[in-house]
Parts: sequence; C-alpha cells; structure tokens
Amino acid sequence: MSAPLSLVAVGVVCLLTLILGGLGLRLSRATSDFYVAGRSVSPRMNASAIGGEYLSAASFLGVAGLIYDFGVDQLWLPVGYTLGYLVLLVMVAAPMRRSGAFTLPDFAEARLQSSRVRWIASVLVVAIGWLYLIPQFQGASLVLQHVAGVPGWVGGTVVAIVVALAVGAGGMRSITFVQAIQYWIKLSALAIPACILLALWWRSGHPAPVSPDPSWHLALTPREPGDHPTYRVYSTMVALCLGTMGLPHVLVRYYTNPDGVGARRTTVNVLALLGLFYVIPPIYGVLGRVELPTLPAGFRTDTIVLRLPGLVVGGLGGDLLTAILAGGAFAALLSTASGVAMSVTGVLDQSLVRPWLARATGGDAGMPFGFRIAAAAAVVVPYAVSRLADPIGLATMVGLAFAVAASTFAPLLILGVWWRSLSRRGAATGLVVGACAATLSVGASIVWGPFEGWLGAILSTPAAWTVPLAVLVTVVVSLATPRSVPAGTTRLLVRLHTPEGVDVRRSRPAD
Repeated sequence: MSAPLSLVAVGVVCLLTLILGGLGLRLSRATSDFYVAGRSVSPRMNASAIGGEYLSAASFLGVAGLIYDFGVDQLWLPVGYTLGYLVLLVMVAAPMRRSGAFTLPDFAEARLQSSRVRWIASVLVVAIGWLYLIPQFQGASLVLQHVAGVPGWVGGTVVAIVVALAVGAGGMRSITFVQAIQYWIKLSALAIPACILLALWWRSGHPAPVSPDPSWHLALTPREPGDHPTYRVYSTMVALCLGTMGLPHVLVRYYTNPDGVGARRTTVNVLALLGLFYVIPPIYGVLGRVELPTLPAGFRTDTIVLRLPGLVVGGLGGDLLTAILAGGAFAALLSTASGVAMSVTGVLDQSLVRPWLARATGGDAGMPFGFRIAAAAAVVVPYAVSRLADPIGLATMVGLAFAVAASTFAPLLILGVWWRSLSRRGAATGLVVGACAATLSVGASIVWGPFEGWLGAILSTPAAWTVPLAVLVTVVVSLATPRSVPAGTTRLLVRLHTPEGVDVRRSRPAD
C-alpha cells in the first residue's frame, strides 16, 4: 500500500510544479522576466523561494542521516548552513542587488571590465551548478527506489523532465512561484510526521529517546586514530559559511529584489525560515537511532527519514506518513534542482546559446527559444553524469559543492565589493587557483580515496586551506598588478554601497 500512496504524493508535487511553471509562461515576456523575474519579487516571497531552493535533499534527508550515523553533535551542520546567510547579509546582499546584474558573470564583468574574468566565472557557475544537480538526481532515484521499488533511473528522469519544463516555461518567474510554494510543502511534509512520531513516542511512556549506544552522541570523537575531526568540523564550517554566498543559484535570487533594502529584508526572513526548518531533521535522526540502531547491509543512512514511519507506526498510518515524506523529499529535490538549473541556464544562454544562434540565424532568434535550449542543456549533462557516477552521500556531495564555491566566488565577491585595489589579473588568478585547488582535492578524495590521517582530512574537506589560498593569491597578484585595476572602480563601488534613494550624480568622485 505504501508504494501507490507515495507515487500519488510524488505525482501531485510534480503536477503542481508544472502548473506553476505554466503560470510563469503567461507572465514572462521580457529578458528581465526570464532572468530576474522583472526585479519585482517581494522580500517574503523571495525568502520562501530561497528556502525552497536552498533546502535540498541534503537538508531533507541527509542531515537526519548524518545525525543518525555520527551523533547529535552533528547539529552544528544545519547551524553552519544557516549561518552562511548571516555572512551573506552583512557582506554582499545589498551591493549585489545594486549592481544591476542578471547573473554572477554579469557582476564579475561589470566590476572588473574583463571578458576573461567573465568567461572564468561562467565556467565556474556551470561547474558548481552541475556539481549541485548531480546529487539531486541521485536523491530522486533513491527516494522512488525506497518508497515504490521502481528502477533507479526513474526518479532522476522524472526530476530532469519536470525541471527542464518548469525552467524553460517562464524562467525566473516560473521558478519563483515553484520554490516559494515548495518550501511550505516540504516544511509541512517534514513537520507533520515528526509531530505524530514524537506524540506516539511520548504516549509509549518514554519521556525522551535514548540511544542504546552510549558513545553515539560524541560526534567529535575520532572514529579511528588520525581522523582529525576538529579540523574537519572547522573546514566544513568555512565551506558552509562562505560557500553560501558563492552558490550561483543563491546569488541570482538577490537580483530579483526591487532594491538593496529588499535584499537585506529577504535575508532576515531567510534566516527565520531556515531556523524553523532545521529544528525538525534531528528528530528523525535521534528517533531513527533508537528504533533502528543499525541499518541492514546495503542500505544508506539517507533513507532513515523514509524508513522511520514504517518502524514506529506501521500499517496504513505508516504508509500515509511515508507518502507525505516522499512528497516532501521530492519537493526538496525539484525546488533545489529548479533553482540550480535556472542559474546554469542563464549563463549558458548568455555565453553560449544566444551568440551561437545569432551566428547561425544571422540575427536574434528570440529570447524564449534560446533560453529553452539552454534549460535543456543545463539539465541533460548532470543527469547523464548522475546515471554514470556511483552515488555519494547527499550531504557529502553538496558539501563538496560548497567547498568549491567558497574557494572561488566568495573571495571574488567580498574583495570585489569591499576592496578597491582588486585587479583583473588578481581576480582571474584567484578564481583559477581556488577552483583548481578545491576541485583537485575533492576529485582525488573521491576517485582515489578515502585517504588516512592528515592527507585524508585535508583532501576531503579542503575549504580551510583553499579559501585562504585563493584570497592570498588574489590579493598578492592584485597588488603586483595595479595597472590592471579597472578605470571607474571608485564610481562603481559608490553605486554598490549607496542606497537607491540617494542621487550619486551630485558627487562624482575621481578615480
């Protein structure tokens, strides 16, 4: 009975996504509608949309799995996910909106007046986006395999098709509606079963769940000598706090606010929504450890959220709760995949598809046509990789994307917004060094690892050294190449830091 109910729940979520995408099709006409929803999204709507795309399968399934596996001290992980928005609020939220850019490469080119920096940024946006999309497709396969017993390729294929249609229909206008609604869907889908499970536990006569393993809560204790857990924790925190501002699908949402004040208000609302959500996954991790101290061989800890209702409730009630959770997990996958695909689509359309169409047709082929080709390309490539690559833990894979984003775009954005002496060569060199260091470390850990001792810790969680390295290289090269600082930098920085109501034309600072 569980399989049909879960399939119905997943089908309802997919249908709702397509309906909302069709609504965006009716509203999107101009370029700004497709890229930034006409810059007219209110702070509350935008905050819900950010919550929808940011809270991925790694949050819905992966956090509970990590707490189940390593202990309740893993609660610092959702704190890190949320803290990244506080850093974004203080450092770059309002200036990024005032830049007037459509995409992150747009900002890089406007700040540094360099097509080379724009090209590097475009490559990184696509790479980080695809790295983030791969676990979403694999997570979809995991969900449907567990709740419905369908073949592994079905879940990822459904997500790929729905996301491509939703993004291609109306661009950012479509995705804004989709993500805002899906935040509340997955919050409800996670909270309602959690409340029922806690109520049943309380009625059973036990005041609080206690794990049969007394050492389980000591998550910072090395599982084996030489694991260096303290370094891993702090390195992951660096990746989460700085990687949030470097994620292309997060930044693009700030371009949709009407002004810088709206961008700041959006971030404050996001902090409240994320804090509300992250109270819930630990419940599943703790109860799962009590009800199922060890998972059967061959099963992943990411599935503990979906398994718990069957263990605690059973029967039709357990099937209904499992179906609700399956629908919420699929909403998490769809909303995150939609946001990431949107950011990749914008860059592919601007940098590759539209120039190619202009050359092929001898003119402008039209905004919707090129945008929809880019939307298909943004989804097809990571979907193909997800089918060929071996699955990795959802939270682990997303954490790797954070590390790459923190090592590349975070230094560019912070220095680009706050440091006048940032040069073209410094920015380009810092992006390349940060990207190569993080990618090669992560790649070596995945392909040839896991390694033991310090080597394993440094390669698998590289942000603690790759971020300082990228900043150092950027600063040193910029100071060594002062002639590469763009003309007009001071005037641009004044615009980034001046509220929209102030007329900066009355004072024209000389560069």
